[in-house]
Amino acid sequence: MGMDRILVALSGGVDSSVAAAMLLDEGHRVEGATLKLWGGESDSGCCSVADVDDARRVAQQLGIRHHVFNFGADFDAHVVDPYVAAHAEGLTPNPCVECNRHVKFDRLLHRAEQLGFDAIATGHHVRRVPLVNGGFGLARAVDRAKDQSYVVHMLGKAVVARCLFPVGELTKAEVRQRATALGLRTADKPDSQDVCFIARTNGGRRTFLGSRIPLRSATVVDMAGATLGTTDAVELITIGQRRGVGVAMGERRYVVDVDVPGQRVVLGGIEDLRADHVLLGQLSWVDAPAHDDEQVLVQCSAHGDPVAATVRSGAQRLEFNQPTHRVAPGQSVVLYRNDLVLGGGIAQRG
Repeated sequence: MGMDRILVALSGGVDSSVAAAMLLDEGHRVEGATLKLWGGESDSGCCSVADVDDARRVAQQLGIRHHVFNFGADFDAHVVDPYVAAHAEGLTPNPCVECNRHVKFDRLLHRAEQLGFDAIATGHHVRRVPLVNGGFGLARAVDRAKDQSYVVHMLGKAVVARCLFPVGELTKAEVRQRATALGLRTADKPDSQDVCFIARTNGGRRTFLGSRIPLRSATVVDMAGATLGTTDAVELITIGQRRGVGVAMGERRYVVDVDVPGQRVVLGGIEDLRADHVLLGQLSWVDAPAHDDEQVLVQCSAHGDPVAATVRSGAQRLEFNQPTHRVAPGQSVVLYRNDLVLGGGIAQRG
């Protein structure tokens, strides 16, 4: 296309830096934007003051304009508040997915359009691919180990049409090589980890949630209902968890059920964690919905391995071809046809 006006979301990381450089090389008119999302304490995420500085310097190095947009209110309303509310209900939320859904690809896209840009671009490792029936869909990145299609699965075709993901075509090693060749200060910067608004020090999630909702104790029982002990914060327990429940046991035990209102946590063996299906709500599709009886690949966490499943009830129920690890309610579940992202939903209870 060439000479389009493109706004690149510059996070201060190496991927978005290289994405901007690649688009400049292709002849586009590029500007950078850094989002200020979380105003509180953080040491792990992707929008600290240092990251804004890194992004500004990269923009200077590339000779492009740099904007800073404060979307803190949107971030609180769409990401932080639901994250807290989910824990209060005993769900395991996926804040990065919600941030992409509501902030990075909604608020930013609107702002870019208001400012007269033709498209936005990010440093996500995902590929934009032409669909048979016209328009664009999403596919896994070239670098499977770094693939981030899971966290952008909720983007519909109309949004994907206005988004570019240049580094999805490169391996991470190639991204770093390009950054080094360009002399970008972010070349060796480690990837951001964890949830950006939860500090790794200072008590982490417990401190964060404990200052916002009352954390309540719960009785810990085995599969037969015999009491094993208590845990002091049922809101912090998630299905599949093995450590940190606060009950000492001889053999390996995993959390197989969390009942927050009933203040009860059930522990069992690995076999008790197996599930033959998952129920989905809040379904969204990149293009056409998956059809009943279709065989799909399903990914149930950001770095999980895809498992084969059959679509039932308009994808409100997915039946695993082989029993697999139970999905914690609240988690995003993403459907693929080979490498193509079909869409996904949120795991429900039951």
